[in-house]
Amino acid sequence: MRLWFLLLTSALSLQAAGPNVLFIMTDDFRPELASYGSPAITPNLDRLAKKSVQFQRAYCQQAVCNPSRSSLLTGRRPDTLRLWNNGTHFRELNPEVTTLPLWFKDHGYITRCVGKIFHNWHTTEKGDRRSWSADEFLHYANHGADTPQVTGELPPNQITEPSLRNYGDVPLCECRDVPDEAYYDGRVAAEAVKMLAEVKDQPFFLAVGFWKPHAPFNAPKKYWDLYDRAKLPPLNSNRPEGAPELAFHQSTEILGPVAEQKQPTAAQAAEMRHGYFANISYLDAQLGKVLDALEQSGVAQDTIITFIGDHGYHLGEHTLWGKTSNFDYDARVPFMIARADGKNAGTRTESLAELVDLFPTLVEMCGLPRPEGLEGDSLVKVLEDTSASVKPAAFTQHPRPAYFDREPDKKPKAMGYSVRTGHVRYTEWRDWNTGEVIARELYDHANDPTELKNRAGENTLKEVESHAASLLAQKFPSKKS
Repeated sequence: MRLWFLLLTSALSLQAAGPNVLFIMTDDFRPELASYGSPAITPNLDRLAKKSVQFQRAYCQQAVCNPSRSSLLTGRRPDTLRLWNNGTHFRELNPEVTTLPLWFKDHGYITRCVGKIFHNWHTTEKGDRRSWSADEFLHYANHGADTPQVTGELPPNQITEPSLRNYGDVPLCECRDVPDEAYYDGRVAAEAVKMLAEVKDQPFFLAVGFWKPHAPFNAPKKYWDLYDRAKLPPLNSNRPEGAPELAFHQSTEILGPVAEQKQPTAAQAAEMRHGYFANISYLDAQLGKVLDALEQSGVAQDTIITFIGDHGYHLGEHTLWGKTSNFDYDARVPFMIARADGKNAGTRTESLAELVDLFPTLVEMCGLPRPEGLEGDSLVKVLEDTSASVKPAAFTQHPRPAYFDREPDKKPKAMGYSVRTGHVRYTEWRDWNTGEVIARELYDHANDPTELKNRAGENTLKEVESHAASLLAQKFPSKKS
């Protein structure tokens, strides 16, 4: 028995000899604003990008928090997990599934969690304690409870327009002259710096989950002050010509319950967009504190850094606010990997990628065995050669109603399955019970990158539509007999 224990300990030690992982995650981050030269002021993202391979066409598997995070952290698609809503914890239906941090923990790494990594609210299990070597920090709360915590008198809210509504316990837009640590992400960054100092002398997988730029739009005042609202990109709110009604949703996350909704005025829309940019710059400053701590730790040269978002976001485009669609605004995500050896640092790749690919990629990069059941593809080949490709398409899906678990029958009426190839986005809306295709969308990204005309059924695109439909049918066979 003692010999077996020594052999096991030795094996785990050898398995943990690979690089460390600093796993950084954000919430509701539009990918074009994470790119160098974007209108967002992000000096720390820019310096991380200069160290990374940046995947310009990376996609989530479902554009809402819990399904996306559960999918990428287990390496399984939402249909495999049977998870398409925010209220069901992935372990309710998949109790023994392994997760990315758990796999690293089982192979000799110290795994720690600061901030929002797993879904953070109204699930029966809070986070996933078994994935971590110690308790999670500020991982389970409500975005609407992120009220400013300060010593002494609270500075006034300097928002000029009446807020469209409250977002939980705070106004949807809030601008107060408070320190970074007044809100969640400032405290997440401070704790991550402390935790890095604790784990740096052993193989570690440190996950840092920032809550921003998710609403409410309440970054400290100094981040609002970085922007001239009149110079931010203009809003084109046009709906795509010919798109089916199923493609849209009611924007309840931002606009509130349908019966109480008021459409934002132009000034309110501009204020929310300004606040979103302020949130991004606030997040960026917190990221900088973590990157500084890594550089000062002495182990930066032995550490892989990943930076991802769980999905994209609409800021009034297509008349939508928030996420929960299959449009590229929601489906595409920021995705960077900085190798420990610095190879191909500062390069961009057009190779298609999915969040579900991150699990197998990190496993291979760290020399760990690949667990069974992963549905993504390792991107190591692309990290070695950014002109390479490992997959012909990326897949995203979303149910209708968008938040079906709030409906009386607690099940979808339809599921939208969407495939992004190198040239087009093709979506089929299928009846949930029969699998019958009840609507289609096709967007020609070569000529229409913001998806403003549905060209499904056009003869000129018949061949590419047929190819995309074939890819979709292979990945998601229809229930229809």
